Amino acid sequence: MPASKGYATPDAQSPLAPFAFSRREPRPTDIAVEILYCGVCHSDLHMARNEWGNSVYPMVPGHEIVGRVTAVGSAVKKFMAGQIAAIGVIVDSCRKCAPCLRGEEHFCDEGATLTYAAKDRVDGSITMGGYSNNYVVDERFAHTVPANLDLAAVAPLLCAGITTYSPLRHWKVGPGMKVGIVGLGGLGHMALKFAHSFGAHVVQFTTSIRKKDDALRLGANEVVLSTDANAMKAHAKSFDFILDAVSAPHSLDPHTDLLKQDATMALVGLPEKFPVVNVGKLIFRRAALSGSIIGGMPETRQMLDYCGEHKITADVEVIPIQKINEAFERMLKQDVKYRFVIDMSSLK
Repeated sequence: MPASKGYATPDAQSPLAPFAFSRREPRPTDIAVEILYCGVCHSDLHMARNEWGNSVYPMVPGHEIVGRVTAVGSAVKKFMAGQIAAIGVIVDSCRKCAPCLRGEEHFCDEGATLTYAAKDRVDGSITMGGYSNNYVVDERFAHTVPANLDLAAVAPLLCAGITTYSPLRHWKVGPGMKVGIVGLGGLGHMALKFAHSFGAHVVQFTTSIRKKDDALRLGANEVVLSTDANAMKAHAKSFDFILDAVSAPHSLDPHTDLLKQDATMALVGLPEKFPVVNVGKLIFRRAALSGSIIGGMPETRQMLDYCGEHKITADVEVIPIQKINEAFERMLKQDVKYRFVIDMSSLK
């Protein structure tokens, strides 16, 4: 079995620390990948600290992976050794239910297999994530990477990128639409880049006025301080679509006030405590409150190709693995622009 090393936590209270383990033996359709970079997602922190109540330990987090293929199985068709591969939030699904057959494996009726802290569908072993030196995955759940993009900045596309690209595409965001983005963090900054690229008039909502200049640089047409009641009131009932990318507990009501009749507000952040919503604000405008999570393999491929064509990547701060616990604490303080990415050469 492939020997691996990474950083893991043994329980919800302990910091991440060096950890040795073994990967599964590669199967005929598997590729083995030497991990070069892994993004640090807020959900990694939620999972490491068991804030959703479904964590499995010991845990090696990480699901925004970019690496180099070191070996391919006998039935692999998409990759060759030496190619760059990207791996996201899920690494398997039942492959036979209706969502899987239409390329929406993340909605698998049996539940998709997560990149870490999940049970392998074949041998029952627990998946270990990308805060490590290697990964073994079925080629169906890996993607080639556009050659013109910086690899460290590509890693967050595998979660933050597809998580925001998918709902913007699903609700057909484009020219002539007024679109709001709530939160300017790892998810929010990608949503802003995509919505701007799709041609919408984009309003960035933030609780920190110090982010105004960054929001304008990233593509916002307007920046609104969501704690300013008068500024919010000026936008009442004017939005076609709002994407809420905040992962911390917060009220939705100030933003549902801004929806037009028949408009939609979609949630992609997943806080540990769910919000209470004044449904009257939806009922009297036939507005919709919805949600979205990552994307299937075809849509992820589409997103990566789009990013290659339009030179879109995440704004990242690259760190060594030894600073991962510090990065978690800084992430809680919103002290990152806008995604930490681990340089896995630091493991050597």
